[in-house]
Amino acid sequence: MIKKVLITGATGLIGSELVRQCHAEGIVVNYFTTSKEKIENSENYSGFYWNPKKGEIDIEAFEGVTAIINLVGASISKCWTKQNKKIILDSRVETINLLYKTLQKIDHNIVHFITASGIGVYPNSKTKLYTEEDKEVGNTFLAKVVVAWEAAAAKFKNSGMEVSKVRTGMVLAKKEGALPKLVKPIKLGVGAPLGSGDQWQSWIHIQDIAGIYLFLLKNQLEGKYNAVAPNPVQNKKITKMIASKLGSPLWLPNIPAFILKLLLGEMAVLVLEGQLVSSQKIEQLGYQFKFYNLENALQDLL
Repeated sequence: MIKKVLITGATGLIGSELVRQCHAEGIVVNYFTTSKEKIENSENYSGFYWNPKKGEIDIEAFEGVTAIINLVGASISKCWTKQNKKIILDSRVETINLLYKTLQKIDHNIVHFITASGIGVYPNSKTKLYTEEDKEVGNTFLAKVVVAWEAAAAKFKNSGMEVSKVRTGMVLAKKEGALPKLVKPIKLGVGAPLGSGDQWQSWIHIQDIAGIYLFLLKNQLEGKYNAVAPNPVQNKKITKMIASKLGSPLWLPNIPAFILKLLLGEMAVLVLEGQLVSSQKIEQLGYQFKFYNLENALQDLL
């Protein structure tokens, strides 16, 4: 039974919920932070300093740990300037490389490396259902990021560790992530489907994304896993369902794609494109979703 895990990105959206779920299972959490002021130390939660840019890392963080969950990565929703693209990519690859190099130099008991990844690796499609077996890669910046991210993680396999890659969909949570951004215009009475509105949104509730990490950790499962709920919806449907839950009528026509491209530039793919992604693999292994349908998820979050 896993007793202690090291989590990077533990104070972020998914990390905070995962820490809560680990503690509920009696699992002790060590975590890295780039801020010395944010270091906390208690019986089941200990912080350690690192600075991936400078290659600095406190090796005491690995003591007694048998698995690493890597959630760190700069937000993809900041304008995709050349500089921000570099930050998005480096924040994922440099951190994994630092962990890998450090483990090469020290004695440790780590047998399992689990990393975040994204469904953005799959090409945009309105008809194809993607499974983990699909080898096709999209031609977007995000797809390139996922390929580099997963390649960096694959190195841990060469060191005899199990490696798991969690291809995450659109995470729905109360205060952070995609949902508040979807809710805001609807609350202001200016909500509308984006582009054609037919693009798929493969979503997942915050409790389930953390639950999948915990499930992979406890069962020491390796490989690629799509972390999406079993019932993806199209953009027009999620917009209507949120509006209905909030009691805000939708009266505007769809927002044309060209306007979103003018406003967002290359980043418009985040809202105009989507993938229909299957959750069957993780379900067949025994993971039971708490939020199967969007209806229940919105009921819980709004």
